[in-house]
Amino acid sequence: MRINPHQLQQNLNKGLAPVYIVSGDEPLLVQECCDQIRVAAKKNGFSERELLHAEHNFDWGSLLSSAGNMSLFAQKKLIEVRAPGGKPGDKGSKALQEFAALASQDLALLLILPKLERSQLNSKWIKSLEQVGVLVQVWPITAQEMPRWINQRLGTTGLSAEPAAVQILAERVEGNLLAASQEIEKLKLLNNGGSITVELLEHSVTSSARYSVFDLIDRALAGDADKAVRTLQGLRTEGIEPPVVLWALAREIRSLLEIGEKLDQGQPLARLVRIQKRQPLIQTALSRLAPRQLEALLLRARAIDTAIKGGAEQQSPWTGLLELTLNLSGQRSV
Repeated sequence: MRINPHQLQQNLNKGLAPVYIVSGDEPLLVQECCDQIRVAAKKNGFSERELLHAEHNFDWGSLLSSAGNMSLFAQKKLIEVRAPGGKPGDKGSKALQEFAALASQDLALLLILPKLERSQLNSKWIKSLEQVGVLVQVWPITAQEMPRWINQRLGTTGLSAEPAAVQILAERVEGNLLAASQEIEKLKLLNNGGSITVELLEHSVTSSARYSVFDLIDRALAGDADKAVRTLQGLRTEGIEPPVVLWALAREIRSLLEIGEKLDQGQPLARLVRIQKRQPLIQTALSRLAPRQLEALLLRARAIDTAIKGGAEQQSPWTGLLELTLNLSGQRSV
């Protein structure tokens, strides 16, 4: 069964499925879907939870071993597998198909994946898991949909806002749902019970506008490591959460890879980068960073994501973000 995030809670209310696949590239929505599933699993008696990170060279046999290794004190077990690459390979595909046959009312799987391509959605391992479970497909929120999403989000927190205020907030966050969510939480603290006005929104925005993740990106692309690091430190001082900074850096690195590939195919930069003032920044960064270096930065971003989520990564998320910022700026190390 395939559903969207809006249908998830209703699905969970009907009973917990043995398998849930959450797929998408929108960190906030993916995280919230996973949280809903974890809460439902706990309510249904899944007192044991095991987390597996299916990174490069992951031993997929450990998934089946985990399935057979129940705690003496837990009657039900939820196994959570985070696979940022999205492609389990032959061994992973086989292990997931075997798990689909093992899944039961006492053994459940939460598999977290990036957005799946059509070929992946038609693969045997996805179809095997879908036969016994639920695939939650998380789609990005477009610029046109952003005001509606913000209005819905405001409503869930008991707030309302003037249409002009909603539009300003949508333009400010530029599609970053994590940033939008944080701004709404600030507005909740500032609001005295009335509708959010443009004036109140501007007060909230200016109170944290000294440093911006977009300034961080531009300074890193320009190769100005000193200013980029100062901006990063300012973001941390002002209470910006690591996932927001990581989202901006990872999105820019993926964008550079995609733009570089299309430039190699002969497409003009002006068509690929619509904002004229950003074109020289992109050119500067691509002249400095080869595709293999950008791919390495993406791997580092995934490790930072693991650290943020409390995984096995031992490094502080902010230390990882500092290194990533320096690397994007053209510096090899701290």
